[in-house]
Amino acid sequence: MALSRRGVLAAAAASAGWPLGRARAQSPKITLGVLTDLSGPYRDTTGATSIACVRQALLDCDAAGRGLEVQVLTADHQNKADVGAGIARSWIENDGVDAIVDVPNSSVALAVAQVARLKDKVLLVGGATTVALTGAQCSPNTVHWSLDTYLLAQSTGGAMMKSGGDSWFFITADYAFGHSLEEQTAAVVERAGGKVVGRARYPFPDTTDFSSYLTQAAVSGAKVLGFANAGADLVNCVKQAHEFALPRTGIRMAPLEMFITEAHVLSPADSAGLVLTATFYWDLNDRARRFARKIADRTPANWPNMVHANAYASTLHYLKAVAELGPAEARRSGAAVVARMKRMPTDDDAFGQGSVRADGRGLFPAYLFEVKAPADRKEPWDLYKLLATTPASEAVHPLGIGGCPLGRA
Repeated sequence: MALSRRGVLAAAAASAGWPLGRARAQSPKITLGVLTDLSGPYRDTTGATSIACVRQALLDCDAAGRGLEVQVLTADHQNKADVGAGIARSWIENDGVDAIVDVPNSSVALAVAQVARLKDKVLLVGGATTVALTGAQCSPNTVHWSLDTYLLAQSTGGAMMKSGGDSWFFITADYAFGHSLEEQTAAVVERAGGKVVGRARYPFPDTTDFSSYLTQAAVSGAKVLGFANAGADLVNCVKQAHEFALPRTGIRMAPLEMFITEAHVLSPADSAGLVLTATFYWDLNDRARRFARKIADRTPANWPNMVHANAYASTLHYLKAVAELGPAEARRSGAAVVARMKRMPTDDDAFGQGSVRADGRGLFPAYLFEVKAPADRKEPWDLYKLLATTPASEAVHPLGIGGCPLGRA
């Protein structure tokens, strides 16, 4: 797929080499490409903080001590699948990129996954969440770290159903991620005996006024308003729902993919009491706090969320696998690196111990949180109260979902 002139210029402007450490002369250079959103609705959810997390992973891996020379390139995919795929192809063919990291936006990630598989390179998904990445469109070259729409639906959707929210209206971003999140949550609702009374899908990423969709939700009779979106879109939805006084009507808001970055941007009055799911929270334990403080030193206005943590942890594990396999073999076959990642247990400050399953899905718990009331917050980023923990065995989708053949006999 051809890369647009705008995409070429954006890639050229955003890409920058970042060599780390003194490598052994005989070791081939490993090149990582952080493909992210630097200007759109996910720029705070991912963006510059994801790049900082990748660079922190290089330091924590001690790449130089392991005999690795590592370079990092960055680019903005503009939330366009053709632009993202074009950058990925150009990186691999012209810049020697071995692994592509982050990739928020499920449509972009699915397109890049095809390029990575065709070129036998690695895709480390931290920002996209469609379950298709380890389901119907799974690949031996893709690792999908901690977060997908199945996990979010099981945790947040299940919690809402248990508390009496048995009728739903969805406001959904009209692309792969939104569709997947809506469909996975609707399945949870219907299996539990609930019903979907309405849905509204809006153009992404060009919508900022959600008033017409909120009006539809208000008159639907639904008990729960499910937001199948994220980033700036979710912030706008929650703000505008309060402006329309929807909470006073008795409808409960369910942000199906919410990050601490959004909770921090929202006013305390708008965010307090919202229930959400996360796979990482900076104040969960001592190791998470240690990781978060490192990143906060780099990006003090934007503390790390679970997508940022995904970029860090997946990069760290990738580099450990490269060191074990050897950089020459790693450069020769991305699928071989992913296979090695699956055989090695994971261990990092963001997620602790875990593993990568045969289909490329990382196995980590899910945590159900409630956003704290203003009086309970001790500092600006002290936002969550833990409600429940779901083990990975229950939070992650069954192996072989969507017909994925990886790992099946």
